[in-house]
Amino acid sequence: MHPLTGGSLPEIAGAEDGPRVEVPGYDRSAVTVGIVHFGVGGFHRAHQAMYVDALMNAGEALDWGICGVGVLPGDRRMQEVLTDQDGLYTLVEKQADGSLHPRVIGSIVEYLFAPDSPEAVIEKMAAESTRIVSLTITEGGYTIDQVTGEFDADDPGIRADLADGAEPATVFGLVTEALSRRRARNLPGFTIMSCDNIQGNGDTAARTFAAFARLKDARDDTGLAGWIEENVGFPNSMVDRITPATSPEDTQRLKDEFGLADGWPVVCEPFTQWVLEDHFTAGRPPFEDVGVQLVEDVVPYELMKLRLLNAGHQTLGYLGFLAGFRYVHEVAGDPLFARFIRAYMDREGTPTLDEVPGVDLDEYKTTLLERFANPGVADTLARINFGSSDRISLWVLPVIRHQLEHGGELERAAAVVAGWARYAEGVDEKGEPIEVQDRLAETLVPLAKSQREKPTAFIENTAVFGDLAQQERFREAYLWALDSLHRDGARATVEKLMQRS
Repeated sequence: MHPLTGGSLPEIAGAEDGPRVEVPGYDRSAVTVGIVHFGVGGFHRAHQAMYVDALMNAGEALDWGICGVGVLPGDRRMQEVLTDQDGLYTLVEKQADGSLHPRVIGSIVEYLFAPDSPEAVIEKMAAESTRIVSLTITEGGYTIDQVTGEFDADDPGIRADLADGAEPATVFGLVTEALSRRRARNLPGFTIMSCDNIQGNGDTAARTFAAFARLKDARDDTGLAGWIEENVGFPNSMVDRITPATSPEDTQRLKDEFGLADGWPVVCEPFTQWVLEDHFTAGRPPFEDVGVQLVEDVVPYELMKLRLLNAGHQTLGYLGFLAGFRYVHEVAGDPLFARFIRAYMDREGTPTLDEVPGVDLDEYKTTLLERFANPGVADTLARINFGSSDRISLWVLPVIRHQLEHGGELERAAAVVAGWARYAEGVDEKGEPIEVQDRLAETLVPLAKSQREKPTAFIENTAVFGDLAQQERFREAYLWALDSLHRDGARATVEKLMQRS
């Protein structure tokens, strides 16, 4: 058994007691930090950090090493694991035939836990060598009101950061303070690169950081907001790789089959895609050398992913869970649900899209269903049902609104919303409890529990749904689906929807 550390890499690479594990082929001591990344979770480690590692293995980008940053209390464990392992971790691709392809990633060379030392995090970003600050802080991390689309200045964390004499604690406070110091030191701004699943993620980052800086200016009158707008780049991007939560079984299998002890490996599907606008303030790694698509306009690609893959996940998530499934591949492998998902993609998701340069949408949708049905990934429905109020708002409700405006079909998307409402009641069709994990659970679960007496209670929450409850076509489709779910269950509801198609 080989513990994963920098000193054990030669033994891991040359191990004869198990299948081969790829390790970094570059001198990690020569790597310097050029990227500071907030939100070092599974997705960042399966995606951006993997691309940077691939460049380093090709002899490039050694000055673009990554310093990870944790802001939330739950990030403490990541700090501990990566510190113990010298920043190394194993990326394990799960093939459809059940086999594994492990690879040790070495591009993260430092990790800082902001609650321990905000000053260290700020100075790392303020350093001239840092040219990109990247983000995977989740859809809810941008502190946006989902109905108005505006920055929520009343968020408690934001208000605390803006108090006189406050030590920054949020991503906004930390990054803005670093930019303020760079300005004072006559250093160029860096690029803020969002990798979150948000339409116009770069535009969203630009809007929210500018809003925070204006609030800071209102207090300090420094003109920082204008400087940020002129000196900081915010490229949009589309990022794609299904990355389920790592299970204890995944960690044990890595030990059993490869003799490698990793405190927190990452598992993912073989597929990966990154479409990135080439709008950088202070340079960038040569991402195109490792398959990243550098484009002028990422919007068609991101809408394709959000409306087909992400919304497709939601299409199978709630209804599949209620029908008794617990894994994505189980739902996607069921012929009835597979037809339902494809019907949503073809007749509701696709009509909201413009042409996507270089992409055959029919082939893309077929590939999506194959990816969903990969049993090796073993992605749980509980994971994709997490944080529904943010995900539904960004991925499914825009489809419904587009279809309302253009007279298109919306019955399947409305049934997905009804499935979420039924799921949020907290009890499945067998009477077993459902753990509803959502930042608005305290509001939404009581509304869901009241909807058998008042069927529109859930969608009358304007903070999530805006005026959709007053839109007759949506309301009618939603109420039909909710009634069917209560009376006949999820599988029968999907069957009836397919018969009505």
